[in-house]
Amino acid sequence: MRESGILMPVSSLPGPYGIGCFGEKAYEFVDFAARAGQKVWQILPLSPTGFGDSPYQSCSAFAGNPYFIDLDTLEKDGLLKKAEYARLGWGRTGTKVDYAAQYENRYQVLRLAYGRFAPFPPDDYYTFCFLNEEWLEDYALYMTIKERMEMRCWLEWPASLSRRDPETLKEVRRENRAEIGFWKFLQYEFDRQWKALKTYANSKGLEILGDLPIYVSADSADAWAGTGLFETDESGAPRRVAGCPPDYFSADGQLWGNPLYNWDYHEKTGYAWWISRVRHSLELYDRIRIDHFRAFDTYYAIPAGAATARVGSWENGPGMKLFRALTQELGPLPIVAEDLGLLFDSVRQLLKESGYPGMKVLQFAFDPESDSEYLPHNHPENCVVYPGTHDNATAVEWVKTAGAQELEKAKRYLGLSREEGYAMGLVRGALQSPGRLAVIPAADWLGLGAEARMNTPGSGSGNWQWRAKNGAFTDALADRIRKTCAVFGRVQR
Repeated sequence: MRESGILMPVSSLPGPYGIGCFGEKAYEFVDFAARAGQKVWQILPLSPTGFGDSPYQSCSAFAGNPYFIDLDTLEKDGLLKKAEYARLGWGRTGTKVDYAAQYENRYQVLRLAYGRFAPFPPDDYYTFCFLNEEWLEDYALYMTIKERMEMRCWLEWPASLSRRDPETLKEVRRENRAEIGFWKFLQYEFDRQWKALKTYANSKGLEILGDLPIYVSADSADAWAGTGLFETDESGAPRRVAGCPPDYFSADGQLWGNPLYNWDYHEKTGYAWWISRVRHSLELYDRIRIDHFRAFDTYYAIPAGAATARVGSWENGPGMKLFRALTQELGPLPIVAEDLGLLFDSVRQLLKESGYPGMKVLQFAFDPESDSEYLPHNHPENCVVYPGTHDNATAVEWVKTAGAQELEKAKRYLGLSREEGYAMGLVRGALQSPGRLAVIPAADWLGLGAEARMNTPGSGSGNWQWRAKNGAFTDALADRIRKTCAVFGRVQR
């Protein structure tokens, strides 16, 4: 069955409080996508944002972003009063997320809600804490200490805290029960609201394609609590960090700075941490896009402290040993493999052996000197095709910035015309692909340019900010999307 989907980050949804969330506008977007005949709503990671406001630099591989908790829902539940949050400064514009304003105001409001919640938590709160104890206890403790340490990286904490001295941590728990409870409450409320939204989406025939970042931040609860999980020295600092060599996106490569996994340790434990992580993701999403899939075959290791990613070496990852362990424990996995970047033959073999669909991006297809694997006539059926992803320009921006020969090849190949619009011709090209699933970014359906780009790889600031305008997702647009997708057999009946 041929399918189509929309890539729309939760943070990019419209709404009144500075960032998209799990409130009314999210439910309206589900209705919009269902009317448009879509099968998949693809989102970016729901994890808390970290360095550069990136959801791929999170303080936890398991926690959800408290910014996505809908304040109006808390008000309806009697945990907030409208006057306590409606007039706060949520940012200067409704079309860009102001992360500083979120940090200053949202936690302040959420603490008011927790103050009313704490005296009489419902039974399902205790159930949630019990079922998620494996990660929730360490996360809540980590965030509590981090607040006390003025948000400094855990590697800068006193040794008794950074090394997790049992007596010291016991004292922290005793003295900070309310603060630890606050961080657990946020995760409970996030989980409750998200799963209600997901249930609604599923009832409309829409499946959620979530995003699982391959790495976690060096400053994370996972790195603090996960002795042995990562390549670290005696203090817990990374010996080598993640990134990728010079490529299409950056002449210096990309220096991500995430700690690398100690794959020997993971193998000895039967990949227990990964099994827990994927199991948790399957509770949140219907399908999972695994970021940077190629690193499970071979990954780029950069010495800690290097100025750029030009210096590094390729190392062997776990390969099929990891995915066999996951499948044995969890059954067949609905995974999409993000297999972009520099691909060795061994990466292609891993993708083939896994059976997972890879990704094809049309913006990479039109090299005038090659018969690119990203050209639609080279697409296998078992793939997910995009005009561009969150790491690319929007279709409108790509048309403006593509090289003259590149654009000329796209015009000839796709039959681009000014009447249709070159950008919409790129969208059409994705929908025409033999690939089973075509996912179109919402910004491309809206015809937006550089102002709607989510991320520029290699750039540490100014990313992850775009938000759709109120009223952007109209019935007329939904009907146009449905009709366009129907031409290529991609509408859900």
